[in-house]
Amino acid sequence: MVRKPRVVVTDLDQPSLAEEEAVSAAEGFELVRAECRTEDDVIRAGEGADALIVQYAPITREVFKALPHLKVVARYGVGVDTVDLEAATDSGVAVCNVPDYGTEDVSDHAIALALSLARGVVGLDREMRSGNYSLAPVQPLHRVAGRIFGVVGLGLIGAATARKARGVGYETIGFDPVFEPGTTTPGGTAVVSFDDLIRRADVISLHVPLNAHTRHLINADVLAAMKPGAILVNTCRGGVVDTEALVEALRSGGIRAAGLDVFEQEPLPKDSPLFALPNTVLTPHAAWYSEESQVELKRRTAQNVADVLAGRKLRNIVNPEVLA
Repeated sequence: MVRKPRVVVTDLDQPSLAEEEAVSAAEGFELVRAECRTEDDVIRAGEGADALIVQYAPITREVFKALPHLKVVARYGVGVDTVDLEAATDSGVAVCNVPDYGTEDVSDHAIALALSLARGVVGLDREMRSGNYSLAPVQPLHRVAGRIFGVVGLGLIGAATARKARGVGYETIGFDPVFEPGTTTPGGTAVVSFDDLIRRADVISLHVPLNAHTRHLINADVLAAMKPGAILVNTCRGGVVDTEALVEALRSGGIRAAGLDVFEQEPLPKDSPLFALPNTVLTPHAAWYSEESQVELKRRTAQNVADVLAGRKLRNIVNPEVLA
C-alpha cells in the first residue's frame, strides 16, 4: 500500500482546519495537527513528515537536519523570518508563503491606524470615557488634505496603502529599492529616496519584509530625522522598528504618535512601556485578519503544500533555486 504524504501543521492560533482538511481530502495527503513552540517540539511532531505548515514555530537548521523527508515548509502569511531559508535551501526544501492574500486587509488597517491618530480618534474616545469633553488633549490636529503620506516598501500592500491614502486626500510619496527616485509608480506614487521620505512625510507607513537589511531600519537616527509631528505606522514586522528608540521618541515628542500592529516580541509583554504611552494605538497583529482573508490564507497555504508534493508548478516559492 502506498504511503500517503504526511503533512504536519506545527502550530495555528485558530481552532478550525476546515480549509486545510478540504485540500488534504482532495489531494490525498495525511494532515496532522500539533502545538509546537520550540525547535524540539517541531522535531518531535515532524518525525516522518513530508511537509510542515507553520505559523510561528521556529524552523531552524536543526529541524531540517532532523527531518530528512521534508520537501516543503509552507508558512501561513507573507513573512518567512521564522524559517532558516539558507538551511532550507541547503537541504533542498522548498519554502512557500502567501504574499498577496491580505493586501486589502493590511492596507485597510494601516490607513485606519493612520487616520485614528491623525484625527485623534482614540485619544478623544479615551478622554470622553473619563469625563473630559474637550479637544485640548489632542490639539493641534491638522487637515489630512495636502499632508504627505510616505510609504516605505511599494509592493502589493504598500501600493494599496498609497492608493487608499490618496483616496482620503493625502499626497503620497514612496521608497523602494526596486524603483528609481524621481520616477512615479504605475499607481501614481512619487518615488523618493529613503532619507527624503523620512524628512518630508507627515505619516510614514512601513511595508517591508524583515531581513538583515531591514532589521531596525527605523532606529534612533531615523526617528530623529522625522518631523516632530510625524506619525509612524507599522503593519509589517515588529523587528523593522527599534522599540527602545521608538519609545524614547514618543516620550520626548520627537515624533507625534505611532500606530503599531506588530512588535519585536509577540505577544507584546505586559510590562512593555508602549502600553503606558498615550500617543500610541496598539493592535495584536490583527491587520491581516478578515473572515475572507482567513479562509483564503488557510486554503492557499495548504494548496502550496499539495502543489509541491504533486510536482506541480509553484506560484509562491521563496527559494526557487531548490527547483533548479
